Amino acid sequence: VQLQASGGGLVQAGASLRLSCAASGLTFSRQTFGWFRQNPGKEREFVAAIRYSGTTHYADSVKGRFTISRENAKNAVYLVMNNLKPEDTAVYYCAADPSIILSSIRVFRQYDYWGQGTLVTVSS
Repeated sequence: VQLQASGGGLVQAGASLRLSCAASGLTFSRQTFGWFRQNPGKEREFVAAIRYSGTTHYADSVKGRFTISRENAKNAVYLVMNNLKPEDTAVYYCAADPSIILSSIRVFRQYDYWGQGTLVTVSS
């Protein structure tokens, strides 16, 4: 299984970015995908998730600004981030799991597969 995250960069506050996660080696349509972020010395933090059904979930801190989506035909998951704030600065990780239950969807330890991170830096 390989998850390849991309799309990070350095932007100013208020700008937008789109992160992509390309997945291979798994049955894409059956996976729940999550985006998490992490800063040095801090625990990995839930950002958003999308289940195989298309149902989405968001952290309160990003609700209304971020949108997660999936494109099964391309084995890809996206995270569109609008109105970025300096506190959104982090390394963003893509994760997948075929059998995660709803109550665990925000818990990073419950995901089986992880990609490398992509750094998002938001300057004020």
